[in-house]
Amino acid sequence: MIEVKGLAKRFRLPSHKGTPYQLHDPREHDGWFHAVRDVSFRCAPGEVLGLLGPNGAGKTTTLRLLSTALKPDAGSVLANGEDLLADPLAARQRIGFLSGTTGLYGRLTARENIEYFGRLHGMSPAYLQRRCDELFDLLQMHAFGNKRADQLSTGMKQKCAIARTVVHEPQIVILDEPTTGLDVMSSKILLDFIASYKALRIPLIFSTHHLHEVEKLCDRVCIINHGKTAFHGTTEQLRHLGGSADLYDAFICVINHGGAPCGPST
Repeated sequence: MIEVKGLAKRFRLPSHKGTPYQLHDPREHDGWFHAVRDVSFRCAPGEVLGLLGPNGAGKTTTLRLLSTALKPDAGSVLANGEDLLADPLAARQRIGFLSGTTGLYGRLTARENIEYFGRLHGMSPAYLQRRCDELFDLLQMHAFGNKRADQLSTGMKQKCAIARTVVHEPQIVILDEPTTGLDVMSSKILLDFIASYKALRIPLIFSTHHLHEVEKLCDRVCIINHGKTAFHGTTEQLRHLGGSADLYDAFICVINHGGAPCGPST
């Protein structure tokens, strides 16, 4: 079980040398941008949680806080009651995190990239080879395994990046918009791969703007707006609160009404 409680993170706004600063976002005040102000949710073993929100809502910052890439100003991240933020280096051994950039080395092949990150995690050569073979089967990567990363298509790079993310068999998986820019076939392979984690009883959190992915995969949803949790619950609870059987309409209702009920579902 992952439990996120009251996460907050702010960043210093640039100085304007005496010129009055024009505020354009309710999160900007006192010389700080409060990117994440109060985010809370939970994800149980075998559950997939979809992190939703408008552009700039705080989703990526939230995921970077969960991955320990950023240190929060407030809040906690617990895994089975253990504080992941207390020892970030140990936490990173348990977490698989896919950021918005693939983070691949262009001169290495797809397989060499994955093997390199596996060695960083201390995997033995024999275990690493078996794990790579398994991931290449699951993600259908054999056709380009020996191609350099700088020669791969967007879909190939994303598959390689996801394999790199989970090569060490993490206990928690966090993916930031994993299907962005992918064609239908590549997206289908990645969505099936995400769905497979339910059987492994591993909590998986991913951000997306595609609500059909949420409908297909997610057991729970967290909607972030202006750095705060506007909704957390099941997709059925989202439909009920949003007053619509259509997730797109329900999502828009929650954003526009600040999490207040929008009326009876249709």
